[in-house]
Amino acid sequence: MSTTSRNGLVWPDLVAAQQPPWPDAAELQAAVDELSVLPPLVFAGECDKLLHQLAAASRGEAFVLMGGDCAETFEANNAESIRARLKTVLQMSVVLQYAASLPVIKVGRLAGQYFKPRSKSHETREGVELNSYFGDAVNAIDFEPASRRPDAQRLVRAYNASSAALNLVRAFTQGGYADLRQVHSWNQDFVRDSPAGERYEAMAGDIDRALSFMTACGADPEEFQRVDFYAAHEALSIDYERALTRIDSRTGNAYDVSGHFLWIGERTRQVDGAHVHFASVIHNPIGVKVGPTADPADIVQMCELLNPERVPGRLTLITRMGAGKVREALPPIVAAVRDSGIPVVWVCDPMHGNTREATTGHKTRVFDDVVDEVKGFFEVHHSLGTVPGGIHIELTGDDVTECVGGTGGVLESDLGDRYETACDPRLNREQSLELSFLVADMLLAK
Repeated sequence: MSTTSRNGLVWPDLVAAQQPPWPDAAELQAAVDELSVLPPLVFAGECDKLLHQLAAASRGEAFVLMGGDCAETFEANNAESIRARLKTVLQMSVVLQYAASLPVIKVGRLAGQYFKPRSKSHETREGVELNSYFGDAVNAIDFEPASRRPDAQRLVRAYNASSAALNLVRAFTQGGYADLRQVHSWNQDFVRDSPAGERYEAMAGDIDRALSFMTACGADPEEFQRVDFYAAHEALSIDYERALTRIDSRTGNAYDVSGHFLWIGERTRQVDGAHVHFASVIHNPIGVKVGPTADPADIVQMCELLNPERVPGRLTLITRMGAGKVREALPPIVAAVRDSGIPVVWVCDPMHGNTREATTGHKTRVFDDVVDEVKGFFEVHHSLGTVPGGIHIELTGDDVTECVGGTGGVLESDLGDRYETACDPRLNREQSLELSFLVADMLLAK
């Protein structure tokens, strides 16, 4: 059996892992029908532009920075929260670009990261069993029956929240907030007096002087005012993503207009599953998360399915190995893909493989483990003659205490002070900025 969408696309009846347990098929269909006629959140031409930039990253001519929330929430979909996350990515990109002299492709985990995969479909507390929290696009995090009931109208609410976030990001990045002459103003808060903040401030002074010289020599000031900023999220909900897939009038190709860049998670990358098939149909640049248990032959087969025409920039492999496994598990995968001749962008996710439970009971990550996995990622690619093309970080612009370590010295005993994540622990902005300097040093050392 198969399903034909409003735009004529035919979706075969394949197994789709990690789908929410929608209780009412009619409610779901009503939400899907509503989504299928709404305007695009992004445009095909923007996706094509990102693909060409990612092609440069696959050759080592640019570096990818993906960063943002582990799980967006409707509550945090406000101007201040979005500005703080954007500021963090912009500061990190400035460090990487000017310290390592390499263009940085800026991709936010935002405007769509409202879905979360779950190890268990249900959660039990004090003898009460309810649905797990599947992300704000499905249900609410509060542990009570009405909140945890999956509500398909939340899919439409996720679309509206994503639209608002993208409008704000476009206003910020095209309206002067991302102007490189603003580099000092991005540092006027809790980060400024940290070691990373002080190092950043010194770099900002150098940038100021360079821009003043370039302007005096006749450079157009508008060149410094705008940046390309792309939206990415995990393509987890098949219903949501199919409903937002459109046929591009220019080319006749299908694009998922829910985001510029979509990735498939480690739990949904089955080669015969619905997610891989979906990704093979759309023409967005796509990513796949790859963990330490991945079989190299399976990854090559998946690459063949997702990039049969061997288009540079089309496919990004986001590796998430863990600091203790990256140097052993990553090489055979990289070597197999390299030998296949299929071009990919290699990006390191040093977050998901380094999650553990602290003595306080909080889920956390140790900053040194995050850094060590990135180091291992670079070492592997340098040894194999391949290109370490980017990093993928869960971060926030706020002064949270969710990850342990960094020069700011978040201790396990501090975790409860500002532990605000809806799911996984994130680097705060001071830790994120410190990481960007360390990665810039790795890029310079190649």
